[in-house]
Amino acid sequence: MPLFPMRRMSKFFAFFLATGLAGLTHAGEAEVKKGMEAFIGAPAVESVTRTGYGGLYEVVLKNGQLVYTDAETRFIIDGSLIDTATRLDVTQARMNQLSAIDFSKLPLDQAVKLVKGKGTRVIATFEDPNCSYCKRLAQEVARMDDVTVYTFLYPILGEDSTVKSSNIWCAKGQGRSQAWTDWMVDGKVPAKASCDASAITRNVELGRSLRINGTPTIFLANGTRIGGYIPAAELEKALDNPSR
Repeated sequence: MPLFPMRRMSKFFAFFLATGLAGLTHAGEAEVKKGMEAFIGAPAVESVTRTGYGGLYEVVLKNGQLVYTDAETRFIIDGSLIDTATRLDVTQARMNQLSAIDFSKLPLDQAVKLVKGKGTRVIATFEDPNCSYCKRLAQEVARMDDVTVYTFLYPILGEDSTVKSSNIWCAKGQGRSQAWTDWMVDGKVPAKASCDASAITRNVELGRSLRINGTPTIFLANGTRIGGYIPAAELEKALDNPSR
């Protein structure tokens, strides 16, 4: 759960800090980090950076959340900063940077590989076999062409998800991608199978290191992260017009 619940609307939410922090003036980044962690009550701050607007400091928390505070650590802004001159959502742009990954470092040998058409466009997904939105995504992908999908089995919804992931990974016959599609698109329960499924455990560890808290999570080849389900039309647009 986020330390500061995010809102959908682009509003500012200011919170007064404890009285003991009010005496901090002209704090540098180290002092801001100290003040924030005193307020939170835990070593939860990953980084503090002074911004070039409004005398604010950008604070990135270890859970991936981004908030802002002033030099005295007196107020916290939880929400989006909008550049009125350019209409740019500064916060979202920064979050896109922070959540991006180095796609080339993904261990693709731990993923189920599905090639549609020539497969020249590439994405990677982290999915739970019992995730309803993952099933919707699989149905969308089934209608796409010219895409290669690397699906990292990411069972985070319970023991049954782990069992299904293992059976899919160990599938015989036409293999993993067919077993995955049969289940996610057609509802055909994967047959019981056994093999070395340690890749799934490594996937869970990888997902945690990438702060993947929900499924599906999609990564474009340029490292851009898309959190959650999107329809095929939007995914096609993202693939054809990637941006960071």
